Amino acid sequence: MAKKGNRVQVILECTEHKASGQPGTSRYITEKNKKNNPERMELKKFNPILKKVTVHKEIK
Repeated sequence: MAKKGNRVQVILECTEHKASGQPGTSRYITEKNKKNNPERMELKKFNPILKKVTVHKEIK
């Protein structure tokens, strides 16, 4: 039988885009293991509106 319950779906949102005041949002959906990474996730991802790689932090 498969184990379940450790992996959860998280939403990453751009931090620079929020500060810039431009309309729209840059968000990515990914998964993480809550047991191994209990703190909030932070990744560098491409923001298509700003057309550059920016820091995206986990929201919720």
